[in-house]
Amino acid sequence: MEKQQEFHVTYFDADCGRIRAESFDTKEEAERFASRNCTGEDSWAVVDAVAIEQVRIAA
Repeated sequence: MEKQQEFHVTYFDADCGRIRAESFDTKEEAERFASRNCTGEDSWAVVDAVAIEQVRIAA
């Protein structure tokens, strides 16, 4: 089994008043997305690194 990481961004979408989440392959992509969504005083975003396991299935 091969372990990898993905990055989850949880953020407040001020346009609709809801908390949303997105997943990214790299930390840089996640941080750019989080920065773009933190535009106002009430905006926030959290980036979490999440370990994922990929299972190889024999054919």
